[in-house]
Amino acid sequence: MSKYIYETRMEVRDYECDIQGIVNNANYLHYMEHTRHLFLLSTGLSFSEMHQRGIDAVVARMNLQYKTPLCCDDVFISRLGLRKEGLRYVFNQDIFREKDEKLCLRATVELVVLIDGRLGNSEEYDRAFAKYLETE
Repeated sequence: MSKYIYETRMEVRDYECDIQGIVNNANYLHYMEHTRHLFLLSTGLSFSEMHQRGIDAVVARMNLQYKTPLCCDDVFISRLGLRKEGLRYVFNQDIFREKDEKLCLRATVELVVLIDGRLGNSEEYDRAFAKYLETE
């Protein structure tokens, strides 16, 4: 795992759990997306403002490994690392249960940028992420 450059704390809500009493697998996608959006805001960029200007970061590929289930009212920490490979931004995202630091999810999320609908390189994203990418 590359080093973490951002983390946020969240809590499982009851409606995110399935009949088994554990978080439904699809909700982890929401947790990870929310973490990436908060990270982006911390760099000074807004996902929605970028979209209004025709610059969209979109998920191209995901690899998820579910390790330990989260349950209702669990508090968890969502952490991410970042590297760039060609046009792709690769986020390594891990989710840990707060009370015991147990790994719940390990994921690799690859994003690409569409500029006015065409695959391209975003200088704004590169600038915003520069201090994190330089350490790789």
